[in-house]
Amino acid sequence: MPGRIRQADVDEVKSRTNIADIIGERVALKSAGVGSLKGLCPFHDERSPSFNVRPQAGFYHCFGCGESGDVYSFLRAMDHVTFTEAVERLAGRIGYTLHYEDGGAAPEHTGRARLYAANAAAAEFFRAQLMTPEADIARRFLGQRGFDAGAAAHFGVGFAPKGWSGMHSALRGQGFSDEELSSAGLVSQGQRGVYDRFRGRVVWPIRDVTGQVIGFGARRLFDDDNGPKYLNTPETTIYKKAQVLYGLDLAKRDVSREHRVVVVEGYTDVMACHLAGITTAIATCGTAFGADHITVLRRVMGDDSTAGEVVFTFDPDAAGQKAALRAFADAKRFNAQTYVATGPDGLDPCDLRLARGDGAVRALLETKVPMVEFVLDQRISGYDLASVEGRVGALRTAAPVVAELRDPLLQPEYIRVLARRLGMDTEDVRREVERSARGGGARRDAGPASEALAAPGEDAPMRVTVATLPRTPEVGLERDALMGVLQFGHRMDPTLVARALDLPFRHPALDAVRSAVQEAPGMQRPGWSVDAVATVREPYRALAAELLAGDFPALSDDGAVASASDLARRLVIRGLDREKAELLGAIQRVPADSDEGRSIRLRLREIDAGRQAVVDEAS
Repeated sequence: MPGRIRQADVDEVKSRTNIADIIGERVALKSAGVGSLKGLCPFHDERSPSFNVRPQAGFYHCFGCGESGDVYSFLRAMDHVTFTEAVERLAGRIGYTLHYEDGGAAPEHTGRARLYAANAAAAEFFRAQLMTPEADIARRFLGQRGFDAGAAAHFGVGFAPKGWSGMHSALRGQGFSDEELSSAGLVSQGQRGVYDRFRGRVVWPIRDVTGQVIGFGARRLFDDDNGPKYLNTPETTIYKKAQVLYGLDLAKRDVSREHRVVVVEGYTDVMACHLAGITTAIATCGTAFGADHITVLRRVMGDDSTAGEVVFTFDPDAAGQKAALRAFADAKRFNAQTYVATGPDGLDPCDLRLARGDGAVRALLETKVPMVEFVLDQRISGYDLASVEGRVGALRTAAPVVAELRDPLLQPEYIRVLARRLGMDTEDVRREVERSARGGGARRDAGPASEALAAPGEDAPMRVTVATLPRTPEVGLERDALMGVLQFGHRMDPTLVARALDLPFRHPALDAVRSAVQEAPGMQRPGWSVDAVATVREPYRALAAELLAGDFPALSDDGAVASASDLARRLVIRGLDREKAELLGAIQRVPADSDEGRSIRLRLREIDAGRQAVVDEAS
């Protein structure tokens, strides 16, 4: 059995991996200054981005919740894998062969890697089965909905044969145990033993945002199948239906680029939209659209302004209207504008494409109406607006919808919209909306970030951050110089950096960071600054992380290196000036012709010459 992964390989894989690519699969990242990217934190819910990624350093840090680390810690936190699995996953991604130390500890695996492998093997099995004679019914099902072999291959659609153990036998032959297949949700346990969960069905692989198969959705094909019309993978360690969105792995790039997402109701609707050119379409997997789905989408969209769009496509029947109202209750958490689009004659995207072509599917988005208007119409639809009592009742039902709008520019406009819908005076509607707002109170989201920033208990050390540092010139110099060295030290003169960090800093927190940076070996080594941050003693490690991830004021990399070098020189000059002041005081206390006096005067001349040399170096 192999031992521990060789440290040189661990370092090499990290140096070859762009952390922005890994994080960018889950979080929409935007430029945030020289060498820095920013997005919505994946570790806590937030309205505006405070999650910084610095690709050159291979480091991320959230200024909201304090989470930070390198690419390995990101994978471990997001996917709940061990360190060994994180290294192996990234090595496989870049095609790097790992070497293991003989006699070391065996690689630790959580079992999640085996679940991913089992699902991938099952997806390949189902895909191959779609080409068999038995799968003719599945191919006809797809063909009748406008999907040819190319479309099926693009989405990985497959077929589960009717037999009780076809997939089970195939995967057992590949070395998977019954326990692993059961944990992956691929088999069920009956009185006569283990049997395939999916039988006689067309099967869609469900992938996470990184493209790994985590489960399946399957549709009934045969009349003698007494199971549900749609059957999904049950909850497993890697499949959480409240967090999964079908098609997001294919849609994420365009969702991030266009800041638009189209939420449809089923797998075939996602396929129809993508084939028609709406490549931002996704769907939930056997559950209603909810808060966890919003959290995932906001991070992928980069939902930090009202510029984005979220379009829901619901059937115009009672069930569709109910789904829209339920989505609105959660959709208010989007910063993006939310809309509802319903197909002509109640056709969903798949049927619309089949009946009227790709152009009709694309035109569906042109019929979208703001979610607020849709919800207002649903709220007042049950009232007789021809009567005074009906209008008053409708107003009281609809006013809370307008009262909860966060945008101060939208609310007065929708007060006027509601007044027109009801045929009432605008001021009467405004007063009812204001009364509703006072009665219900504004809803405030207090996620993990607010808890993380709450005042610590008596036994907890006060968290030191950049924001808590005194705003004095001395502290500002120390703060900015450390930020420059951590971010651009690999391009600075090593001798200059060493001289700058040689003397203690005046602020104790910054001095703790200085000490760790000074002792960090190999400043030219990739990842040195991340390792230096990890060695900073508490409670100052978060401060070091902020300095590494923060926005360094410069217009370019070269400008940043020049600025950081200038700050380092200022520290050197400050140290020389400090020593000179001490010697000028000392020379007053010793005889001028004494050996000590002569030694002090010699050192003063050396200091003046050294100071001038530093000044000349900068010019």
